[in-house]
Amino acid sequence: MSRNITVLGAGMIGVSVAWHLVRRGHTVTLVDRREPGRETSFGNAGIIQREAVRPYAFPRDIGTLLRVLPNREVDIRYRPTGMANVAGPLLQYWLNSGGARYERIVKEWASLIMRCQDAHAPMIEAAGAEELVRKGGWLELYRTQRALDERLALANEDRGRFGVEYKVLDAAALRAAEPHLGAGLVGAIHWTQPWMVSDPGALVQAYARNFEEQGGRLLRASVEDVIQTEDGWRVVTSEETLETEQVVVAMGPWSAKLMASLGIKVPLFVKRGYHMHYSTEQGAVLNHWVMDAEKGFLLEPMRAGIRLTTGAELADLDAPPKYKQLAAAERAARQLFPISKRRDAEPWKGARPCMPDMKPVIGPAPDKAGLWLAFGHGHQGFTLGPATGELLAQMMDGETPAIDMTPFSVTRFLVN
Repeated sequence: MSRNITVLGAGMIGVSVAWHLVRRGHTVTLVDRREPGRETSFGNAGIIQREAVRPYAFPRDIGTLLRVLPNREVDIRYRPTGMANVAGPLLQYWLNSGGARYERIVKEWASLIMRCQDAHAPMIEAAGAEELVRKGGWLELYRTQRALDERLALANEDRGRFGVEYKVLDAAALRAAEPHLGAGLVGAIHWTQPWMVSDPGALVQAYARNFEEQGGRLLRASVEDVIQTEDGWRVVTSEETLETEQVVVAMGPWSAKLMASLGIKVPLFVKRGYHMHYSTEQGAVLNHWVMDAEKGFLLEPMRAGIRLTTGAELADLDAPPKYKQLAAAERAARQLFPISKRRDAEPWKGARPCMPDMKPVIGPAPDKAGLWLAFGHGHQGFTLGPATGELLAQMMDGETPAIDMTPFSVTRFLVN
């Protein structure tokens, strides 16, 4: 039966949820203060990561912690006040990042990741966005044989458990694949399954256009209040007030504030990141998306130029930007590949919405009929948007979802 549904947030998650709901015949309004795909979904590395069956764990070994402590690294930086403000969630994140806890989380997380491409494919086709997508995988580069061997041991395990596919490139094979990379690399892992997107924001926008073509409504407005009523929900925006039967909260890093206003506290914290686009030195070509695994940055040949994407910055969501991490990544990137002038007027900054057990929240809100949740995907919102939309739509229509959704229920964080 068709219902009137409002989806809050037009990043990859919200757009995907709205797309699946309107495709099922519901009347759907998608609300965001900005155009679709202009926040977190805009600034990522643009990889649909079928290989990412292990969520990013908090460093636990003493060597890494000591390396990070001076706060000068490319892969991880922090602001003491930002960390203090989320000390509880960060402690839980650390506890969940090893041993039996982490192994259980990997299995649950992988059940989502393994669906990512099957979920993206019909949306790419319906949106006519094939030109944005390139198949063939990406390269994870290593400077030391020890680090490469350690990663390969996990990759071999993931091949057997989760069907992850890869090839190993020695230094000579890597040089043949990417002749303009700098010296000092011992080899790489070529993850062959992932799809690369040359303009991540444009893919979200293509999905949103197709949502509208199917009869969905896009409302550009700020969400000011969400109120439960006898008949459903009232969403007050800066442009108009919507009376709706059901609401989906898919506001990424801003979801926690809205949930708190509804009496539900979720331990969401953010990992911020930066990017910049560059031209290249004359004649230099980057054939693949590449990650310097031991430095912690990525280079991606995108429409706008070579995108340099930093690692994580642990800071408050609204803290002013600090560009030292990007500057450090740029210095390291220039040693790896001959990038030239900056192409953007200023660096892009965004925030990844993270949960302390590294898994998103997907499903109904307890004791609030008609309120549904889809946020907290960490580094993989771009990868997991369509799968999240498919699974949540199944739940909202009373169907048995394709996988067990119990591990993603918000109730795991709520104390009676």
